[in-house]
Amino acid sequence: MTLEPLARPARLRPGARVAVVSPSGPVPVDRMERGLDLLRGWDLDPVVAPHALDTHPDLGHLAGRDEHRAQDLQEAWCDPSVDAVLCARGGYGAHRMVDLLDWAAIRAAGPKVFVGYSDVTVLHEAFALRAGFSTLHGPMIGTEVFLKDEATRQVLRSTLFEPESVQTLGLDGAAALVPGTARGITYGGCVSLLAADAGTPWARTSARGGLLVIEDTGEEPYRLDGILTRLLRIGALDGISGVVCGSWEACGPYEGVRAVLADRLGGLGIPVVEELGFGHGPTALTVPLGVPAVLDAPADGGRCTLTARVPALV
Repeated sequence: MTLEPLARPARLRPGARVAVVSPSGPVPVDRMERGLDLLRGWDLDPVVAPHALDTHPDLGHLAGRDEHRAQDLQEAWCDPSVDAVLCARGGYGAHRMVDLLDWAAIRAAGPKVFVGYSDVTVLHEAFALRAGFSTLHGPMIGTEVFLKDEATRQVLRSTLFEPESVQTLGLDGAAALVPGTARGITYGGCVSLLAADAGTPWARTSARGGLLVIEDTGEEPYRLDGILTRLLRIGALDGISGVVCGSWEACGPYEGVRAVLADRLGGLGIPVVEELGFGHGPTALTVPLGVPAVLDAPADGGRCTLTARVPALV
C-alpha cells in the first residue's frame, strides 16, 4: 500500500487552549514552568494535564502510571475546548500506554495539533495508522532545546500560527549523503522507536511512497547498524522514496554514524540527506509528518532542503 496524505489539524489562533501532557518520562517542575511561560508569551492558554508532573511510585523513569498517562492524553484529545496537545518531554514509556488509548474515540474527535519527538515517535505512528492524523515532530516544552534555542522556538511558533512561512526546512549544515530529488509522504521519528514498534499488532507494514524522517540519541554506530539492518530485513524500508536524517546526539563520533548511514541506506538507490536539523541536537526544527513533501539533495553541494507541498496545518 502506498502512503497517502493524512488529515491535517487546524492552525492555532491567539488565545488557543493547549494541553500539556507527559506520555513518557517525568519532567522537572522548573522546566515545565519555564516552558509554560514561553507558551503564554505566544498568547496561548496552556493547561497542564492532571498527571503531567507525576512520577511513577516504583519506576522513576515514568511520568506516573501507564493508565494515568493514557488518561491525560485521551481526555485532552477528546476535550472540544483543547486545540492542541503538546508533550512535555520524551524519555521512555509511550510503548507502555499507547494500547490503553481509545483510538476510536480519538478518531471520532478529529485531528488536533500534536507535538513531540523522541519516545513520542510511538504516538506519531499510532496517530497516523490508527487515526489517520498528521502530527508534528517538534520540540517539547520541558526540554532544554526548547527553553534555550531561539531557532527551535521560532520554527515551532511559525508552524503553529503561520505554517505557510516554514514549509521549507534545512539548516546550512545539511548535506547530500546520496544526491537526488525525492517526493513522498513524510513519516518516521526516532529510528530506534520505529524498530521497536516493528512486529507489534499496529505496526506499519508498508511505507511505499514514504519520505522517511529519522534521528536518534545515545545509540552507538554498531547499534544504529543493527536498528537499520532490522528495518531493512523486515522490509520496512521497501519502496520508500528518500531518507531525511536529523541529529545523532551522543551516538559516538559522527564519522562512524555517517559510515553506517551510507552503508545501510546508500544501497537503496534513493536520495539521503544528513543533518537537516531536527531531533535531539542543539536545534530541533519542527517537521510535519503525514504530509506530501519534496526532498532536494543537490549533487553540486547546494543547499539541501525538505519542503512540505502543503502547510503543516490548515
